[in-house]
Amino acid sequence: MNAERTASPNARRTDLQDQRTDPQEAPEAARETAPETDSGAAARTAVVTGAGSGIGRSVALELLRAGWSVALAGRRDTTLRETVDLAAAELGDAVRERALCVRTDVSEPDDVTALFAAARERFGRLGLLFNNAGTFGPGGVPVEELPYDAWRHVVDTNLNGAFLCAQAAFRQMKEQEPRGGRIINNGSVSAHAPRPHSVAYTATKHALTGLTKSLSLDGRPYRIAVGQIDIGNAATDMTARMRSGILQADGDVAVEPVMDVADVARTVRHMAELPLEANVQFATVLATAMPYIGRG
Repeated sequence: MNAERTASPNARRTDLQDQRTDPQEAPEAARETAPETDSGAAARTAVVTGAGSGIGRSVALELLRAGWSVALAGRRDTTLRETVDLAAAELGDAVRERALCVRTDVSEPDDVTALFAAARERFGRLGLLFNNAGTFGPGGVPVEELPYDAWRHVVDTNLNGAFLCAQAAFRQMKEQEPRGGRIINNGSVSAHAPRPHSVAYTATKHALTGLTKSLSLDGRPYRIAVGQIDIGNAATDMTARMRSGILQADGDVAVEPVMDVADVARTVRHMAELPLEANVQFATVLATAMPYIGRG
């Protein structure tokens, strides 16, 4: 769940220049700097959604550490800039040249179009989309009391937003030369075993698994590898309640263990840097002792 996978307060943040980048301002030479080899890791340019906090921030930082150029997308300029500032504090100001902040609401088609246009103008070839933006919605609300607007917001963000970003990435990866690239969708262990009162979140994460499978099939002719990471209890702001007690399937409230979000980021990086001839179709990363196996 997003509650099971948002970035920890201690996770380093990489905030980029917070702006909707004007494609006209991107240097033309940027297109020529991206390697054009056959390796999935060769085009080390990525779009990371939800990069202003949680798992998205941690993954953006991990990729920047590894030498990737990253377009950071998120709804708030300030948090995107914070992520880039964290990267610069650790890696030096030169890393800002490999970071692009683009304010984006993934549920808005025009925003998604602008995001991928800005990334293409700045970095050229697209090697990776980490399709991460998501929301849990109102927690602890029984299904019969869930407002339709709340349901719709979760669906628009978690499912429609993931589709729009995947569609934009797919188009570019299919058209670029050589063809290909990788999409990693951020699913959830809730796609397998839900928590109580999580109908909107759980439904969208089940749907995301279907999106992953369908994209993986449709991407085969174009060397587009699509996989999914399902995360459980990464230590982030969203999972703070795990450490104070959360409702269990049997009605009890229990404290649950969490894991370092950096371990999630390293897993995503491993998936991202495989050659396109290899793909992690589904990966599950969770706190070892969390009540997942046997949940429900």
